[in-house]
Amino acid sequence: MKTLAVTVLSLLLLMLSAGPAAAHAVRIASDPADGAELAESPATVSATFNEALQPQFAAMTVVGPDGNLWQDGEPRISGAVLSVDVRPLGPSGTYTVNYRATSADGHVINGSWAFQLTVAGPGTPGAPAAGPQGSSPDGELPVWPFYAGAVVIVAAAAVWAVRRRG
Repeated sequence: MKTLAVTVLSLLLLMLSAGPAAAHAVRIASDPADGAELAESPATVSATFNEALQPQFAAMTVVGPDGNLWQDGEPRISGAVLSVDVRPLGPSGTYTVNYRATSADGHVINGSWAFQLTVAGPGTPGAPAAGPQGSSPDGELPVWPFYAGAVVIVAAAAVWAVRRRG
């Protein structure tokens, strides 16, 4: 009985002290670079990560200072690079690139960066962006429900084991 209680307590402490995994993909470069000032429209934008990405569920948008979308076509993944074509840009100002991809370990990663167009171009925008600057919600799942569920399962197993012995 005492051994069971010590084992259950040890398991609970181990689960509660476990930190989140830090092996997710991280953006290590972008083209154009974050904060770059361009006089003309890039043909594509891309984000390079420190590990290969899964091709499922990738998304990349380019939102202009007018609140419209400027990407053209679907995003592509080639190893650790996520990219999308860009239509010729229009108004001068800040363009924000938003991305969402799945790292090799299955973790969804997202983020954004911006560049400046210093000379207005002749481009025609796409549809209006969905949210403020086309951003998407974080998408991160909280970890605490998994810990709480594990605690409930371990506690139920301990109660079951004690009742079975008695």
